[in-house]
Amino acid sequence: MPLFQNATFYISAHHLRDLPDPVGIEVAFAGRSNAGKSSALNTLANHNRLAYVSKQPGRTQLINFFSLGNDRFLVDLPGYGYAKVPASMRAHWQMTLSKYLSQRSTLYGLVLVMDCRHPLTPLDRQMLDWFSPSGRPIHVLLTKSDKLSRNAANQTLQAVKKELQSIWGNCTIQLFSSLKKQGVEEAETVIGAWLKNDPLLSNENQIPDAVA
Repeated sequence: MPLFQNATFYISAHHLRDLPDPVGIEVAFAGRSNAGKSSALNTLANHNRLAYVSKQPGRTQLINFFSLGNDRFLVDLPGYGYAKVPASMRAHWQMTLSKYLSQRSTLYGLVLVMDCRHPLTPLDRQMLDWFSPSGRPIHVLLTKSDKLSRNAANQTLQAVKKELQSIWGNCTIQLFSSLKKQGVEEAETVIGAWLKNDPLLSNENQIPDAVA
């Protein structure tokens, strides 16, 4: 999809005051450290180095904005749950992320990245609890699905989907593999539909269901 392949770095923010003016539509990517969030962004954009990828968890420590043009943005949020991050930094990002997710007027939806082998960690559940009451859509990427057999991956998909629907409700979900480039078209369909919506409708909470 050309929309994602045109992604370019726009700005990084450490504090909410550093965020760009709230104009257009933003889709945020969140997930536990080392769940494959940056790799998923790079795969969607067909760009090896759009978002920084490291084998060491916890390297994304800024809110990074990538422009798609026409006031559309992908937003890479700091990974959460990495024990070696200092307590003061964890507290800062917990406050910053919770405010961004609950107060950012241009945030249309959340892509929540989970390792297919370790889905719905306590911090994933906390993220869902934070964001779900906003009524904005959530799309879950179960990444690294190539690490499981097809049967095991599908069983995980169905189990997580059932729990998402029973507790949080406004979620869609899919399998995704950056290594095998699997699930890219499905993710593009969902996220692309969000980005095409009128921001005025988004601000009025008139948000259509994402593709199931």
